[in-house]
Amino acid sequence: MDESVKGQVDVGCVFDWKGIVHHEFVPRGQMVNKRLYQEVLARLRDAVRRKRPEFWENQTWMLHHKNAPAHAYLLVRSYLAQHQISVVPHPPYSLDLAPADIFLFPKLKSTLQGRRLQTIEQVQENAIRVLRQ
Repeated sequence: MDESVKGQVDVGCVFDWKGIVHHEFVPRGQMVNKRLYQEVLARLRDAVRRKRPEFWENQTWMLHHKNAPAHAYLLVRSYLAQHQISVVPHPPYSLDLAPADIFLFPKLKSTLQGRRLQTIEQVQENAIRVLRQ
């Protein structure tokens, strides 16, 4: 049996009005830093190309992310500029621009609350099932 789940499992999720475009679990014990975030952005670009080809071809997709430190580093901003990824600015204290915090993650947490999951894989499988709903 895998090691038991203690603490939390962090997930990043990118979505639009059609649904989930990309989700990714943060490796256990790793902080989201500029290098990890740049790697996630590369996988996100690929997901947009595959799942939203109309936005990819027209270069009309835009990224909205919070004001987290990893999002503001020069390495990340350079990557976004190099790949011509438009970023919608996130003003401070704008809860209405953080829909995942308002409707997505609370639903995820309430659905999984009280369930005894034994492995990280079980947590991830259940989280993915809820996210896809």
